[in-house]
Amino acid sequence: MFRTRIAAAATLLALAIPAAAIAADPVETRMQLMKQVGGAMKTLGGMAKGAAPFDAAAAAGAFQSMNDAADAFGAHFPEGSLTEKSEASPKVWSDAAGFEAAVAKFIADTEAAVAAAPADKAAFMPVFGQVASNCKGCHQGYRVKK
Repeated sequence: MFRTRIAAAATLLALAIPAAAIAADPVETRMQLMKQVGGAMKTLGGMAKGAAPFDAAAAAGAFQSMNDAADAFGAHFPEGSLTEKSEASPKVWSDAAGFEAAVAKFIADTEAAVAAAPADKAAFMPVFGQVASNCKGCHQGYRVKK
């Protein structure tokens, strides 16, 4: 359990986004935000799959990290920021209302996960499932896999 907490803390610290990066390059910022979400999902997925023991503190930290990223995420898709290095689909801009709704759902799902604060794996699994399905849906609709 201690090892899981250390790994989760290290992941969250390593993925913190410098304020200068946010102001300088929206593409780089959103890529860093997705790395932050990916690191949190790795922690949560390991617990869900049984590869790591359930750790309530690590789960709470990972859900909070995802929510922090979700709160900042939508602001980093300005018109004209579709580039080759990004995995954003042109649909982000052609279906802006749908994308905004998906981001709002991501925010709501991660807020609910933080508020739920699951104390055991049985309580964790449905909360994790809701967040994971949100990620999958957005990736299917608004991401181009390279």
